[in-house]
Amino acid sequence: MQIINTIGRRKTSIARVYVKPGKGDIKVNDRDLKEYFLSEIHQTTVKQPLSTVKVEGQYDVTVNVEGGGVKGQAEAVRLGIARALVQFNTENKPALKKEGLLTRDSRMVERKKPGRRKARRRFQFSKR
Repeated sequence: MQIINTIGRRKTSIARVYVKPGKGDIKVNDRDLKEYFLSEIHQTTVKQPLSTVKVEGQYDVTVNVEGGGVKGQAEAVRLGIARALVQFNTENKPALKKEGLLTRDSRMVERKKPGRRKARRRFQFSKR
């Protein structure tokens, strides 16, 4: 039995994804998907690559995810699953690419600069 190992990143979240043929179990940090991602929106985000190529219930997914917030983690898992599906079958690539699921969203928080209150926000100007 073949296990595909991929990585997905978003903001400061890193998801290590292991996909193998199975009956559709999705485990995130040794917990069920519905238990880890309580929001229906995040659960749908994670399952989006599987539903795009119509293979729900055919692969078991195990994920170790760390860093960032809930949304960033969900999108990191989504990227990892999409990359794994391409490795299983290269015919999945055009459909996943069309949906934008193979693109790494590289936007990160800009660092705070010295002499500023935030990254770009200046301190309040006082004339007197």
